[in-house]
Parts: sequence; structure tokens; C-alpha cells
Amino acid sequence: MTIAETSAWKALARHAEAMQHRHLRDLFAEDGNRFSKLSLQSDGLLFDYSKQRLDQTTLSLLADLAHEAGVKDWVERMFAGEAVNRSENRAALHTALRTSSTVPLRVGGQDVMPGIRAGKTQMREFCEAVRGGRWRGFSGEPIRAVVNLGIGGSDLGPRMATAALSAYTHPSLQVHYVSNLDAADLAPVLETLDPRTTLFIVTSKTFATQETLTNARTARDWLLAAAGDASSDRAMASQFVAVTANAAEALRFGIPGDNVFEFCDWVGGRFSLWSAVGLPLALAVGMEAFEQMLAGAEAMDRHFREAPVERNLPLLMTLIGIWNINFLGAWNLSISPYSQSLRFLPDYLQQLDMESNGKSLAPDGAPVGVHTAPVLWGGAGSNTQHAYFQLLHQGGRLIPSDFIAFAASDYPLAGHHGKLLANCLAQAEALAFGSTNTDPLRACPGNQPSSTLLLPRLTPYTLGQLLAAYEHKVCAQAAIWGINPFDQWGVELGKQLAARLLPAIEAGATVDTDPSTAGLMAWLQSNGKPGNPA
Repeated sequence: MTIAETSAWKALARHAEAMQHRHLRDLFAEDGNRFSKLSLQSDGLLFDYSKQRLDQTTLSLLADLAHEAGVKDWVERMFAGEAVNRSENRAALHTALRTSSTVPLRVGGQDVMPGIRAGKTQMREFCEAVRGGRWRGFSGEPIRAVVNLGIGGSDLGPRMATAALSAYTHPSLQVHYVSNLDAADLAPVLETLDPRTTLFIVTSKTFATQETLTNARTARDWLLAAAGDASSDRAMASQFVAVTANAAEALRFGIPGDNVFEFCDWVGGRFSLWSAVGLPLALAVGMEAFEQMLAGAEAMDRHFREAPVERNLPLLMTLIGIWNINFLGAWNLSISPYSQSLRFLPDYLQQLDMESNGKSLAPDGAPVGVHTAPVLWGGAGSNTQHAYFQLLHQGGRLIPSDFIAFAASDYPLAGHHGKLLANCLAQAEALAFGSTNTDPLRACPGNQPSSTLLLPRLTPYTLGQLLAAYEHKVCAQAAIWGINPFDQWGVELGKQLAARLLPAIEAGATVDTDPSTAGLMAWLQSNGKPGNPA
């Protein structure tokens, strides 16, 4: 039985008909206590969902849906290490990476906690050596720059978090992120760096990712050319490390075993920031700050497991999202962090949400029968107000928004933060209530739903809370829809086709393909090979 066939889903569908045309202005007029009823405080966070197009009946019916779908049971199976990644028959234990518990946690009969603790110790010792100037390059000079080579989950999480925690970064250690196969990503970074003082981190779960390994080989050639034959072994031993679940391939690449930071295959890429994938972040902010981020995520994990549905922040985010997508027909979600430090958060959440839940089939191959992940996009406020907010206000499409803001700033320039907060709150107000200007060109209809997350300050701890909340939202939505959020077979198809086309593009080999692709490759051949002058 699909989720759409359940009694709870059908009850919500009937209720949606009555709510479809209700305006937020009316909902607030009817209940002067709406904010106090439809907001939640948890561990210093304030989650306001009173500007969502719902009422108490909606929430009650959504809670029924969560119970009928067995979300809580699914969550406990995930935390317990059961194979909730059904298509790959794996656990999904990213939560174990941030637990402070000493209780054994077994996967396939083996306690995974000693390995997790050993991994943190290895990270701590390495970070202290690099940040303290004791880890030196082939010339004997300390490391002054770190370049992370990864893509997808091996890039988006640590890149986002490093920018978010810029106020905590090491004053003399630059951390760069290179992900794109385009040489225009790597080349300008190398041009600014000294090979004697640059450390490369090759981050790839399989250590077979085409984009990452291409960049890694180029970086290796650049380093070894500077080191010369006499120092090549020392250069690889001191200036290349790997973060991977496939240590054997890292060794074949030439990275010494002591420089390999392993993580298990039950760590999915989109959920891997908490593992050794976070090594460049830990180098940037220090292991103590990294562990504070883990602690914030762990606190949200406890709340997610223990709080009842009606007072559970990630589950409320889950259910509100389903309400908007499946019952109000809102298939977009705008993310607006009013923080320049969180400018990469929408990019990170795009992968977390759309790669996890952008699926139409259940693990057994049966159609889900309902829409799943929203089209997620956004940017840092207040820049977004001068980009796409016009569409939100007067574009005629129903597009919910998440607003994220902080009570205090780490960069207290006079006259800045108050204005930033005023703009954040004003945009949420304008979207909800609109305006009734007599000039139709100036009138805004309002009734655009939004949620607002307010936190005291952007710290490692609060960042951990925030990211864990969105992780749990995505996983709980998958549990309700009946899909697997931990695989990505659509992504794999593109990789396979790229490997098949590469010989034709690079060497003119004949490849059996469709007429359009063949025509495009012919044009490329006649106009110069990619990367070379025409």
C-alpha cells in the first residue's frame, strides 16, 4: 500500500480542499495567539511556523500521517544501525559519528564505536600537528594552505561549514575547495599557492570519482614537479592525504597508509560531514570547534528521537514540507539564510534534499504515486531580495520559504546586523500578508507560506543543530513517502555515459550514440579539443 492510500493521507486531502483558499491574513485574524501556538523553542532555537498555511486541524492530521507511516519506528531502526538503505543493504549511521555515547553499536555483529573514536583521534592528532606548524612539507616548511579535492558530499558539506564558521578559522592557514572537473576551478587555485607549503586532501568515498581523481592527478603532477625526483616520496608522504572508504585505491594512487583517513560504507556522501570528510573543516577551525558542531548535531538527534511529533522540530519541518508539496501543490522551496556566512547553505541543502528524495519509485520498484522532493533553491539574504524575491511577491506561483537568522553577529559593525534582521522579518511578513495597494501593479497578494528559524549566534554548536534538523527532515520525509534517501542511481547513469563518451571526445573514437550527441561531438572535434585552443 502506498502512502496515498492510507486513511491519514485521504483525510489530509479532504482537509486541503477546505484550506486551499484560506488566506494567512484570515488565519491570524481568527486567532490572536497563533504565534504562541505555532512556534517551538528547543535548546536555544526558535522555530516559527505560524506563517504556514495550516491550522490546528492540519497539524493533528499531519501527526496522524506520521503515526500511520511509522516514522518513529523507522527513525529508531536507523539509529540502531539496521539496513534502512534497502537498495544497497546498508545501515545509514551518520548519527553514530556525532554521538558521545559509549554504548556499543553493532553493524553486522561488529561494534562500530571504537573505530569512530579512533578516527576522531587520528583527525585530532593530524589537525594539531598541521595547525601547530609541526607537520611540514617536503622542503621542511610548515603547511600554510590546504586544498580539498572532492565533489558532491565530499565538497559541499565541508565547504559550506568552513564558510559558515569563518569567524573561527586559523589565522595563517588557508583552506581551499576544488570540485569542478573544469580546469578553471583548479588552475587559478594552484597559481596562488606555493608547492612547498600546500597540503592536498583527496576526498572520495570510492576513490574512483572521475572529477576528483582528475584534479588529484593534476595536483600530484604539480607538486612532484616542484619537489623533484629526490623529494617526490617525501612530498607525497607529507603533502597528500586521502579521506575514503576504499583505502586500497588511495594506496595505489601513492598516498601512504598513515595518511589515509577511512570512513565506513554506511556513511552516505550527503551525510558525511560528520566523518573524516570534515577533515578540511577541522583543519580550518580546529578539532575542538569541529567536535562542538558534532555536539550540536547530537543534541538535535536526541530531540528528534525523544520529542513527540507535535513538539518535534525536524518532524514539524517534515510534515509542513509534505503538506506544502502534496496537498497545497507547492513544488518549490526557497532557502534564505540571512547570513553571508551561510551563503553556501542552499547549495548544500540542494544535494541533501534533491539527491536524497528526488525519486519516484520505492525500494521494491513500485511507483510512489506522489510528488517527493521539492525543487530547492535560494541564496543569502539580503542579496536575494534584489534577485528572485520579486517572483515570490508577485509571480503568481506558490513558493514556500525557509528564513534563517541569528540574534547576534560575529562581525559587529555598527548599523549592519539590525538592518539585516529587519529585512529578514519584513520579507517574511510581506510574503505572508502582502499589501492591498489600490494600484494593482503595486499590490502584493501575500499568502506565501514561510517558516523562520532563529538562533542566538552562528557557532559550531548551532550550525550542528541546524544541519542535523534538515538531515532529519529529509530522512523522515523519505520514510513517509516510502523511498530510500540513501542511494542515487540517477547520478550513476550520468557517470556511466560520460565514461562511454570520453574516448570519442578526446580521441575521435567511434561511439554508438544518438544523433544529437553524435552531432555535438562532431562539432567539438572540428572546433578543437576541450581544454586546447581551437
